[in-house]
Amino acid sequence: MTASNLRQRLAAILAADAAGYSRLMSADERATVAALDAARSVFKTRIEANQGRVIDMAGDSVLAVFETAIGAVSAALAVQKALCAVTNAQPEDRRMCFRIGVHLGDVMEKADGTVYGDGVNIAARLQGLAEPGGITVSESVRTAVRTKIAAGFEDQGEQQVKNIAEPVRAFHIRVDGAVPPRPGAAGEATARAKSGTPSIAVLPFQNMSGEADQEYFSDGITEDLITDLSKLSGLLVIARNSTFTYKGRPVDVRQVGREFDVSHVLEGSVRRAGGRVRITAQLVEAASGHHVWAERYDRSLEDVFAIQDEIAREIVTALDVRLLRGEQAAGWRKSLRRPEALDAYYRGLDLFNRVTREANAEAAHCFERVVELEPDSPLGYLGTAWIHLSAFRYGWGNAPPDSLTRAAELASRALELDEGCADAHALLGYYHLVKGVHDRAIAAGERAVALSPNHADNLANLACTYAVTDQPAEAIPLLQRAIRLSPIYPTWYLNILGFAHQRTGRYDEAETALKLALRREPADARCRMLLAWVYHAQGRMDDARREAHEILRHDPAFRLTNVAPSLAIVKDRTLVENYFEVLRELGLQ
Repeated sequence: MTASNLRQRLAAILAADAAGYSRLMSADERATVAALDAARSVFKTRIEANQGRVIDMAGDSVLAVFETAIGAVSAALAVQKALCAVTNAQPEDRRMCFRIGVHLGDVMEKADGTVYGDGVNIAARLQGLAEPGGITVSESVRTAVRTKIAAGFEDQGEQQVKNIAEPVRAFHIRVDGAVPPRPGAAGEATARAKSGTPSIAVLPFQNMSGEADQEYFSDGITEDLITDLSKLSGLLVIARNSTFTYKGRPVDVRQVGREFDVSHVLEGSVRRAGGRVRITAQLVEAASGHHVWAERYDRSLEDVFAIQDEIAREIVTALDVRLLRGEQAAGWRKSLRRPEALDAYYRGLDLFNRVTREANAEAAHCFERVVELEPDSPLGYLGTAWIHLSAFRYGWGNAPPDSLTRAAELASRALELDEGCADAHALLGYYHLVKGVHDRAIAAGERAVALSPNHADNLANLACTYAVTDQPAEAIPLLQRAIRLSPIYPTWYLNILGFAHQRTGRYDEAETALKLALRREPADARCRMLLAWVYHAQGRMDDARREAHEILRHDPAFRLTNVAPSLAIVKDRTLVENYFEVLRELGLQ
């Protein structure tokens, strides 16, 4: 190759490959080849329609060049939309989903149209960072197209990628502003739209009392509304941990709708003065910003729960939510009749959510006060159970194992007063799991989910129970739904998802989930252990050893004995023994 045969120019490069291609081929070669041919046709048509040119379609990969970034991104969006429409009709384990990366940079082009250089390499690395069914672009692409396409961008920060000297800043594209595809969840948004299920994000109600120390009260009202709405199977409700990221921030309802992929947003305010409370609430259509319903309530403190029930009823009516037998828009909770008990309960919630030893101890006093004031309500017992559960999980207090037993006793007491207390069932499910009584753990977890089908953590906890017992395949859709309900979800969701995929032989999907977890928490030893196990199962020994090396680099004092207790919940002890054998083979001790 001589210099006269090359010309340097600026171009947009699109690189794509099929996720899980090897697994699909091993399952059904003929069907996979047919699906690949159909996908290639989609790529070629959409690329050419956006003034692009296909350079190569070797194996399951696609490489194309465009004159402009807008052409490359438009083609990528069109391809994913077309492929999504096809894969939605297929069983999940037979779907061929593509990862796409796009970069705008310098390339070297031969006379025959072949291109080389860092521009091509970076596009390929970005493709490796994308989710199945998703698109990841470089900062140069985002800068060029962000005001010209109907899409949002999720900043993934600077990424150190193979054979590229400088870090590359990556962005996941959110089509029409929606959240990016989750592991294994391609096409879910389209399926949900077809089903017509309404969805809502409840933003933190503003404290209008003029006193900062009243924040706990408005937050408590918001949490109760989320809890109540989550009990309706016909309504998708975004979790508290996600919506509370908007606390104290200026709100653009349209942006909230795009970020959480919801049809409606509920916002409001709380003003408390003496024995009175004024609550305003308004339901807004996210896409247009138009108000669907608004109301102001000026009542005594004793009526707070009644107000919440009225708001829930209005939402059910406005969104035409179909109620199943036993679901009601009122009376979901035994109300606290005394204002002092209500105040103590909301203070306890606020302290509990801070997740510190000191705040946990203060919260305990609040919930004990609720029990003292209203011994016939389950809320004080449930709150105190949460306190003991946190003491067990984080090692707070003098006798953590006893804390778990005490938490279970208090949860049982709450259920005696109200069998429909979903969180009490979930807590008992965790208790039985730790104690190794797997059948009872599953039964309690399933009851919690049945009572509150939109509670993300309860879904994920049941998925964890499935994954460590005999039902790992059933864990996967539960985790995907939990991630949908809580777009700003904790990393442990991904670890359990990766574990479930590994146990079902879906190694590519496991790798995707665990790599996403490590982008968040690079020093997470348990996650790297799982990823090493996945690589070992595929015969990718160099990759497996690299992950073991990374564990020791982050923590030279790492020992397998330190993580063994976390695997005590796994039912199949032979599986655990084999897992540790693999890790020792990779050099971990």
